[in-house]
Amino acid sequence: MPALSRRAFLRGAGVAVSLPMLDAMRPAFAAEKPAVPRRMIAIQTNMGILPQNFFPAETGTDYEPTAYLELLKEYRDKLTVFSGVSHPDVDGAHEAERSFLSAAPHPGGAGFRNSISLDQYAAEQLGPVTRFPSFVLDVNAEGTQGMVFSRSGVKVPSEKSPAALYKKMFVQGNPAEVEARVADLGRGRSALDFVSDDAKRLGKKLGPADKDRLDQYFSAVRDLERQLELGQEWERKPKPKSTAPAPTDVTENKKLIDKIRLMLDIARLGFESDSTRVVTLFVNTFSIVADLPGVKDETHSITHHGGRKEALDQLFTIEAAQFKVLAQFLGGLAGVAEGGETLLDRTMVLYGTPMGNAASHDNRNLPVLLAGGGFKHAGHLKFDAKKNYPLPNLYVSMLQRMGIPAEKFASSTGTLTGLRAG
Repeated sequence: MPALSRRAFLRGAGVAVSLPMLDAMRPAFAAEKPAVPRRMIAIQTNMGILPQNFFPAETGTDYEPTAYLELLKEYRDKLTVFSGVSHPDVDGAHEAERSFLSAAPHPGGAGFRNSISLDQYAAEQLGPVTRFPSFVLDVNAEGTQGMVFSRSGVKVPSEKSPAALYKKMFVQGNPAEVEARVADLGRGRSALDFVSDDAKRLGKKLGPADKDRLDQYFSAVRDLERQLELGQEWERKPKPKSTAPAPTDVTENKKLIDKIRLMLDIARLGFESDSTRVVTLFVNTFSIVADLPGVKDETHSITHHGGRKEALDQLFTIEAAQFKVLAQFLGGLAGVAEGGETLLDRTMVLYGTPMGNAASHDNRNLPVLLAGGGFKHAGHLKFDAKKNYPLPNLYVSMLQRMGIPAEKFASSTGTLTGLRAG
């Protein structure tokens, strides 16, 4: 008897009933190869990128590399540079950093409320396939800065310590510690239930505006409850092992490049161990005087360079250093084999900024690139600089590449023209 498919059904009178796992299915089941996961990381550097050092003059795959793209030349055939793209109706100068992954309109406006960011949408759709639905990382973020938001528009807390994240990924507690952690999670769920009931009673006494705020609170509570439930399920499962040594945190903000490198190293370990498949890294350089040769002024002040050579030289030093670290990260992914490919082939690396011109606080013509992910990369895809192409179209393409059947995200109008899956 030929092996039955594990997707076999009993059918009759318009009814289909799925079958349980039967012995007759096992040969077919055993022959199926486990799916090799796809992953994504989104990196935002929040103070812009000098466009003259980023955008090539030519389109297609035969472009002459600019100064920054020259630093990525080893991965030229594995990346696509986009020009003439932006988020429709996302303005507000520096405030646009909050909408980089959500495309929520008018982030600088009164009463702005964010929407779900790309990474959280992906993590939500993937479900509990990994111990951590996502890593939300930041370098030097201050106050409410960040780009990761839940479905309810609430900012998701970020991790600043690579050492703490390494411990969460790889250090297994003893049985008593594990059970104590599970108990903590259980108490957290009970506390949330109690607060939710109390808040519902309060809601009956509130006006429309306060009720709207309360609805947002309930959504945030539900988001957290879901994370706590998943945490309980994963807490008793053995953690993966790593041969990489535990990192030591860099605490000085001026050590900008060292901090970025450490965060990208921990992101790669997260992917390599399949601890997570979704990562974001927010890099704040606003008030930082980077510890780099020739840099003596804070980044924000020199973005308003007025064409001064000294300021432009400092910006080049800061931005080129970030591209060198990006190249090292791509190299690290390319050096890991997975399922007959490399980790870079399985991982989409989105890199960009919410300002096309930081000197004028312009939120259009954003410098953005996508590396890896197994796409048939197109070199330089150039769109209309006056009537920008919607960047959320790229986000739809990324979601679909993750295996998520998304037809729309935020203000998208489809998938991204000119970018095809490999």
